[in-house]
Amino acid sequence: MTNIFKDSRRDLRERAFQTLFALEFGGEVLEQAHFAYTFDKPIGEETEVDVPAFLLNLVTGVRGDLAQLDSQIESKLKEGWSLSRLIVTDRTLLRLGLYEITSFEETPGRVAINEIIEIAKKYSDETSAKFINGVLSQFVTDEA
Repeated sequence: MTNIFKDSRRDLRERAFQTLFALEFGGEVLEQAHFAYTFDKPIGEETEVDVPAFLLNLVTGVRGDLAQLDSQIESKLKEGWSLSRLIVTDRTLLRLGLYEITSFEETPGRVAINEIIEIAKKYSDETSAKFINGVLSQFVTDEA
């Protein structure tokens, strides 16, 4: 992560994605969030830092609402598809995007989708980004 974006909402969303992805394989929320937040700090730089509230709110919110988010996402998937058929990256990005769309009123839905698409392009591919856009767009009403 470049220093220009360090601690920006975009950076923290990406670190929330990294945390949620890691949690798919086990671990504790605070430990994984701390690792995602500090892993690219220069050697010798203090690692005793507070993880920003925005990052923790995204991670704990997704984890707390997991069943509801999964149900909502599955209702928008094509017949015969389920979350378990999706790759971990796409599943994690869909959950994170939907959580921000439905729970963060200060973030317009289209902004949340665009941010998740940018993360998808970085960690997956263009096909995944289009798929995620298609699913999440079903949850956003046009804001005039």
